[in-house]
Amino acid sequence: QVQLVESGGGLVQPGGSLRLSCVASGFNFRDYAVGWFRQAPGKEREGVSCISHNNGFSTNYADSVKGRFTISRDNAENTAYLQMNSLKPGDTAVYYCAATPGRLSTVQAMCARPSGDTYWGQGIQVIVSS
Repeated sequence: QVQLVESGGGLVQPGGSLRLSCVASGFNFRDYAVGWFRQAPGKEREGVSCISHNNGFSTNYADSVKGRFTISRDNAENTAYLQMNSLKPGDTAVYYCAATPGRLSTVQAMCARPSGDTYWGQGIQVIVSS
């Protein structure tokens, strides 16, 4: 019953933009911090960006995407977003949406080490290539 469904991925040229969406169901979305992670073939999973639960007052971004990506959430729609601008070939990866119960911890920590009670989406492919 718990689901996180990503959409909005695909193939885009370098310098282009994509907006990923993550629609949650089966749990109290507002009470969960949300993160976007990515994994390229042969590489470790990387935390891209995370946002705190409730009103999302705190966010975290990997150094590689700062200034280019923006995370947001709309609790009324049970949806989180990742706006990706100025895309580079190095952004090519499978992107995963994740949700973790809100705790007294930093979103940086949440992004670096998702806890065992984290829900995960299936993942969606982003390819940046000319």
